[in-house]
Amino acid sequence: MLRLNITHLPYIDSASVFELVANESWAMFLDSGCNSEENSDSDCCDVLVMDPQSTLVFDGEKTSFTTNRNEAFLLGDPLGILQSAIPECEKPSRPTYLPGAYGYMSYDLSRYYEKLPCSAEDSEQLPPMAMGIYHVILVVDHRRKKSRVIRMGESPRAKKVEEKWLAVVLKYQEDLVAKEIMEFEGAVLESVGEKEEDCEATLEGSPIDGSLSWSDYQKAFDKVRTYTEEGDCYQVNLTKQFSSRVTGDAWSAYKCLRKASPAPYSCFMNLPFVQVLSNSPESFIRCHSREVVTSPIKGTRPRNHSNSRADKAIGDNLLHSPKDRAENLMIVDLMRNDLSKVCELGSVKVPKLFELHSFSNVHHLISQVTGKLRKELHSIDLLRACFPGGSITGAPKIRSMEIIEELEPTRRGLYCGSIAYIGANGDLESNIAIRTIVIKDGVARFSAGGGLVIDSMVEDEYQELNHKVSMLMSAVVPSV
Repeated sequence: MLRLNITHLPYIDSASVFELVANESWAMFLDSGCNSEENSDSDCCDVLVMDPQSTLVFDGEKTSFTTNRNEAFLLGDPLGILQSAIPECEKPSRPTYLPGAYGYMSYDLSRYYEKLPCSAEDSEQLPPMAMGIYHVILVVDHRRKKSRVIRMGESPRAKKVEEKWLAVVLKYQEDLVAKEIMEFEGAVLESVGEKEEDCEATLEGSPIDGSLSWSDYQKAFDKVRTYTEEGDCYQVNLTKQFSSRVTGDAWSAYKCLRKASPAPYSCFMNLPFVQVLSNSPESFIRCHSREVVTSPIKGTRPRNHSNSRADKAIGDNLLHSPKDRAENLMIVDLMRNDLSKVCELGSVKVPKLFELHSFSNVHHLISQVTGKLRKELHSIDLLRACFPGGSITGAPKIRSMEIIEELEPTRRGLYCGSIAYIGANGDLESNIAIRTIVIKDGVARFSAGGGLVIDSMVEDEYQELNHKVSMLMSAVVPSV
């Protein structure tokens, strides 16, 4: 069991610090969005990682396990391989983020665990899983106004990464002091942190193309209605993918997204083969000391910032909508069933049902399901039992996923999968990767959708889809 070494630091601006390493391969920024009061329910810690001790990339058949330039190809359950690759460490005196595994699991990782049809085009060609094992992390705690570098173990490589993080923080502090001196002297200096000018930097791209035309969406919608009327399913989450060939700085675009719409489960990820800009408001599963929480979102309305009374009325309408409450309840029941597979008998509860949460551009209806993970199981067993999240499939889950494959012309890839952290003590945090831009081979892809039930109206659902995707579309400006 590896020991922890914690170096306490002054409170820092995490985005400004990460900017100094954003272009490094396998650098990740788990962003709590706590520069916004609307995310006060989150724990308000940002986690920054770089230079992993090892990496695991699953290509759909085998897992490439790379350590110190040595590469091995492993067959078998990718999540099982991941679990075996995470070292154990001593438990800290109080709950905190720890070194461990950080990365993503795409929606299509589910194909390893479930027999699903293969008819949609895999345009993204993204590995279904990519995780780094990090022995050193930088945690910025916005509630306590503190920062700390946490190192696991005594390996020379881990100590080198620790020194690198301390040097990065020192560089940030020196730049900050220099900026303050020059501002005091009346000089004009480009900001080290975030300024309004930062959001002038966006992705420049070709006209945005959608995978489903309006008429094709109508046909798919009608097919879902037929399936629900015939009793095949109760709800199907139908989504539409958008794409654009882009140039520009992905990190600058992410800074604009987080400023326009801070979200509690956001992430920027720079991997050798993909860049991920996730502005997700939705938690998938949290597991700390075997206490499990999942918070499905079902029900969405656009905000009206020009009229506070009208905006409140929109929120109240969502809160009391029989259709949205029924849709939310279906997913709550699905998640109760998933948690019951791995949680102690009688421990699965629903402490929060149909709560209204208001974000920058939309209102959401969110519930909460809790449980206690069985002692003999690991949090990865929990993840495997619940993946992918029911809020983005429908109910029943497997039949809905079969219908999704039939009706959506392109594979989802990372969209509706999960960006996750699994600590060396077994703790787990993960999001549902919605409101997410994936940039691979010069093409940016992002998607939006919603749950369809028997009384859904096609015009309303299509309008909701466009509301959800509008912020992401604003990050891509047409090239001249």
